[in-house]
Amino acid sequence: MSDRSTEEQAMEASAAPLMSHLIELRTRLMWSVAAFFVAFLLCYAFSAQIFNLLVVPFQWAVEWHDLPEDQVRFIYTAPQEFFFTRIKIAAFGGMILAFPMIASQIYRFIAPGLYSNERQAFLPYLVATPILFLLGSCLVYFMVIPMAMWFFLSMEQTGGEGIASIQHLPKVSEYLSLIMTLIFAFGLVFQLPVAITLLARAGLVTTEGLADKRKYAIVFAFVAAAILTPPDPLTQIGLAIPTILLYEISIISARYVEKQRREAQAAADGDDSSEGEETAASEDGDEQDTESDSKSS
Repeated sequence: MSDRSTEEQAMEASAAPLMSHLIELRTRLMWSVAAFFVAFLLCYAFSAQIFNLLVVPFQWAVEWHDLPEDQVRFIYTAPQEFFFTRIKIAAFGGMILAFPMIASQIYRFIAPGLYSNERQAFLPYLVATPILFLLGSCLVYFMVIPMAMWFFLSMEQTGGEGIASIQHLPKVSEYLSLIMTLIFAFGLVFQLPVAITLLARAGLVTTEGLADKRKYAIVFAFVAAAILTPPDPLTQIGLAIPTILLYEISIISARYVEKQRREAQAAADGDDSSEGEETAASEDGDEQDTESDSKSS
């Protein structure tokens, strides 16, 4: 209790008026916007190279079909299309590069309002968020996009007598939109353990409830995959299966959080009981001293 009251007194002593909070918020926003602007300029300077890097999964799909190398080509049908594509690349890449700085500014703004144990509990999730997003992006880059492109390339048709020639000529904007959509979808889904663990730490969900809702989570995983991914079975299954696995990992993580809460509660109850025993013992000792003094008198 004394430690808790000390922390409360420290927070009250550090309380600032509304204007000070607004000034602090403005400072954090300025740092975040500046980090994004610098990252945006850097990504725009290398936007052509970044797009060529994003084309590599498409090249793998072409190789799997044993198609000639000149099959790897893209078109744009408007004069400004590739320019805006580079702008999108710079914005998306800038947000990813600037995320550590933005997240640190958010943490510095809310940290003074948290207890020390809450800050220690929040920091690991702040580190895990970009790592999980990177894992989801790697899954898209190395597995989902090549498989999806292989599926779409399999629909090409060689022309001949009475047969129309059908070739795949992707537009730069549409290909980038597909990549960005899948990276965002997988990166968002890979935050599931972080979100559920935070909810479990806050006491809003329980492992029993999560386990009971497992069948609904499986259905929701396939529905979300059908909405967020292109209409081909490979990418839909590629998103639904990791979502289900992440849900199971989230249940394990929530169970660990509940175990820690029970241990902390048991330790707190033990401390309270020991303090009560010490108080009772001291009171008994005082009564015995009083009785001995009365007898001696």
